[in-house]
Amino acid sequence: MDNVALATTVLLVGIALLLMLGVPVAVSMAVPSAIAIAILLGTQGAALTSAQRLFAANNSFALLAIPSFILAGGLMNTGGIATRLIDLALVISGRLPASLAQTTVVANAMFGAVSGASVASAAAVGTVLSPRMKKEGYDPSWAAAVNAVASPAGMLIPPSNTFIVYSLVSGTSIAALFMAGVGPGLLWALICVVVVALYARKHPELRSTGRPTARQALTVLLKAIPALFMIVVVIGGILAGFFTATESAVIAVFYALILGLLQRTLSVKDLPKILLEATKTTSIVMLLVGVSGILAWVLSFARIPEAVAESLLGLTDNVVIVLIIIMIVLLLAGTVMDPTPAILIFTPIFLPAVTAMGVNPIHFGAMMVFNMCLGNISPPIGNNLFVAARVAGVRIEPLMRKVMPFFWALCIGLLIVTFLPALSTWLPTQMGLMAPGP
Repeated sequence: MDNVALATTVLLVGIALLLMLGVPVAVSMAVPSAIAIAILLGTQGAALTSAQRLFAANNSFALLAIPSFILAGGLMNTGGIATRLIDLALVISGRLPASLAQTTVVANAMFGAVSGASVASAAAVGTVLSPRMKKEGYDPSWAAAVNAVASPAGMLIPPSNTFIVYSLVSGTSIAALFMAGVGPGLLWALICVVVVALYARKHPELRSTGRPTARQALTVLLKAIPALFMIVVVIGGILAGFFTATESAVIAVFYALILGLLQRTLSVKDLPKILLEATKTTSIVMLLVGVSGILAWVLSFARIPEAVAESLLGLTDNVVIVLIIIMIVLLLAGTVMDPTPAILIFTPIFLPAVTAMGVNPIHFGAMMVFNMCLGNISPPIGNNLFVAARVAGVRIEPLMRKVMPFFWALCIGLLIVTFLPALSTWLPTQMGLMAPGP
């Protein structure tokens, strides 16, 4: 066995073995990658190359958007913006059966549209609505399941930290990816609404909260307008070319901070805790990005992406079959990996294969992120499941059973996103953010 084959074996087997043993993902990626480089270049070369790639991977202006959006989400969560959005969602969905559950779906979609973080959305919405749903007679486990499955819409609806990571790895436009996530994000929310409606037909005791008066609706809307205007500022500014995605993230931080202070829902004493939590989350993400740079170097040196592309193309020239195989692999990977490392690992492996078959990289990004959203509601990792269970005060086991109808319906949604490219590409194409065609 030559050095390249040995390094490839050590890399792939090492990552899989460490992940199965429960070793943190960053360590599972870094250690086999460093050993593989040592096999290829020697220990001194491995030390120098690993350090260089670790630094180079994080040396990106676009990556500054991630800590800023994380901090903005923390400020919005603590500053009461989530509560105003939930009140608005209740006005929108209050006439529907099981209206509190429908409100959970709508509120998660709106909060995701201003924070870009699904876990933060699940925590914010669940904290407010879970006690109320329990009081209204909802099954606590089912109520928590609705919150868990609705919250990943924030990973699709812009702004999205996950799309920023994919943009970094694939070299595609962040603005185009943001707009490509709108259709799949709305589809995700629509599927959740439909499943809740079907559940409500079998449980007529889950009544609607009723139609608010015009005065009440207007009051709620006026209170929510400053939060909604943040979407206009952040996304509108990017699309209009006034500032980049990174600059928009910084503007989002100042906007959320000033809004919270002016509305007196955020105090100065809250800031140290918010900054600490944002720093912890950012450090995890940036460490993953850094070690992915080491991994990417090994993959490139060993020509693993080219080998995978040749294998898939040699297996079949049917793009439908190839995409189904890739989606199954990503679904399985999503059950044991968070979205960020999964995208960092699998994008450089699968993207060359699908682009060779005519799949647009923007469309593939929407497919991957939708797939990773499913991973966020899949055991055993499924962060959103654990957050929703914790804020609702329920056990994770019954919650998982309640999630399954949503999960299978959303798998159908994944097929729609995969084989209906226009759902992802139409909006960025019409806005001039990407060229028509593959």
